[in-house]
Amino acid sequence: MPAASGVFKQLAYKVESTYGTAPGASGAQSLRRVTSDISLSKDTYQSNEIRTDQQMSDMRHGVRRVQGTINGEVSPGTYADFMAAALRRDFAAITAMTALTITIAGSGPYTLTRSAGDFLAAGIKKGQVVRLTAGGFNAANLNKNLLVTGVTATVLTVRVLNGSALVAEGPITSATVTLPGKVTWVPTTGHTNKSFSVEHWFGDLVQSEVYTGCQPSGLDFQLPASGLSTLGIGIVGQGVTTAASQYFTSPTAATTTGLMAAVNGLLLVGGTVVASLTGLSLKVESNRSGDPVVGANVVPTLFPGRVLVSGQATAYFDSITLRDNFINETEFEILLALTSDNTAGSNFLSIALPRVKANGHTLSDGEAGLVATVPFQALLPTTGGAGIANEMTTITIHDSAAP
Repeated sequence: MPAASGVFKQLAYKVESTYGTAPGASGAQSLRRVTSDISLSKDTYQSNEIRTDQQMSDMRHGVRRVQGTINGEVSPGTYADFMAAALRRDFAAITAMTALTITIAGSGPYTLTRSAGDFLAAGIKKGQVVRLTAGGFNAANLNKNLLVTGVTATVLTVRVLNGSALVAEGPITSATVTLPGKVTWVPTTGHTNKSFSVEHWFGDLVQSEVYTGCQPSGLDFQLPASGLSTLGIGIVGQGVTTAASQYFTSPTAATTTGLMAAVNGLLLVGGTVVASLTGLSLKVESNRSGDPVVGANVVPTLFPGRVLVSGQATAYFDSITLRDNFINETEFEILLALTSDNTAGSNFLSIALPRVKANGHTLSDGEAGLVATVPFQALLPTTGGAGIANEMTTITIHDSAAP
């Protein structure tokens, strides 16, 4: 039997209907990865008998647990199912707004003003990305990603993600404002509690490992100033079944969307564009716990705990704003958008944290530029939801390719 090679290993998953029970073999999804080290572990119980031979005579295996991490490079649509499960709300589309009359003004940021109607009632929030997709606009204004940095009933304040500047014009009739893809956030009610079966298929060994009851315990985004953005998805689960044949025999092909680098995108802290950031990390802890029961060698269910969002930013010390936010316990907002290429209508992923507090501000020292390290905690905003410019949530994610 040959030794297994990672290039022959395939990763696929499917949502379970019943926790811990593998779903039907059809309809699974192949998943891109850098690594996946999901594996089975067991509690062990060692004998404490005191013996005249002064040795241990036995030990036993106990409760089974599945744990590990799926590591990947961030690309739109690829990990949306796991993001939604971690935030406990399915991605959902927001209906396009049609037959509008729009006036574009400003020089960056820009304003999109509608003559009638209500952007807030349509569900538009800060941190989302919109496009003008129809109307008699100048070609420079059509099908371009626009990060929303402010919302009122009749005015969107936006910044261009890629491409050239907008052209001031209007009023333009028969306009359409589209929100590409889908949006999710940690809800205040109606939380989901989805689990997945995840298969490692070793084609060179003709061996399958299907891990059941898998749920995301966290999301770990790493956005370096130089290099690709990465995502680690912590996995906890219940059990594993092995076989000499592939279980998910015809999974849907993996996504092909482009990879994301932090240099392609836009970051605003407290409403100000930050151009001196040297790194950003963001962690979503989707806490889950469960206890063994008598008569079973698996934990029968995992109970959801709080969803906690935190992170850390590093930036050149060229402003006192972050320092003073920490000293004065001043709350601020973080809006982040990443694109998968340099085109005006690129696929994207945007993240909004409407209420954040800095937990520290420390400076490096030496002959090079001084770098500030600022850990932060995201908090539930005091207001949000319908008619408000942000959701009532610690984090919102907008994915242009979410299924």
